Amino acid sequence: MDIDDILADVSGEGLPPETLDLQELIRAWVTERSAPELLPWPSALMGRVLGRINQQIERVEEQVGNIDPKTNFRLIIIQTELERFKFLVRSFLRTRIAKIDKYTLYILFNPAQWERLSPSELQYANSHQALLEAHYRSSFLSQFPTSLQRLDDTAGGISMIEQPDVDKAVFVRALRDIEEPITVEGTDIDFEMRRGDVYVVRWSAVRDAVMHGDAELI
Repeated sequence: MDIDDILADVSGEGLPPETLDLQELIRAWVTERSAPELLPWPSALMGRVLGRINQQIERVEEQVGNIDPKTNFRLIIIQTELERFKFLVRSFLRTRIAKIDKYTLYILFNPAQWERLSPSELQYANSHQALLEAHYRSSFLSQFPTSLQRLDDTAGGISMIEQPDVDKAVFVRALRDIEEPITVEGTDIDFEMRRGDVYVVRWSAVRDAVMHGDAELI
């Protein structure tokens, strides 16, 4: 199988919905793990995947105790597929939570970032930061002068708020021909990406292409 065969699967023509969702989930998982910043929450995809997981769990519970060998074999297949989906979802969520933990203040201080979170993630971010501040104040911040107690201080031109490194290098593959040249900000480098091309480039240069589904991280 060559790169053309792999990319041909991207179109998903003739594939059942559950297979398409699995492909999309794997792509979202890999991209989230590779991107240096939090990506938009795939609401529609996760709704379908979580709904399908609940349906499969109900099917497994209904079939438990059935002594028919054929039914048991089908049950094993269902459980194996169920565990694969559950692994991907758990790993995907852990990756997002790790980013929320690391960049909590940056996310909460930028309303544009709120749109990238699910309602549960936004609630988690607020609760996490409130607990962290309470812990810091009871442990040591209360001993400092008031002017030194802020966790978002920018005195001296240095911000205490940690931000994602959008210039981090990533591996990216074009899923289709990208008409507009990719420009690397701050340099004289620009290039065209054609279907199947693989590059190592700054995330900031290919972020829009990945967000629009024209390319994927690998």
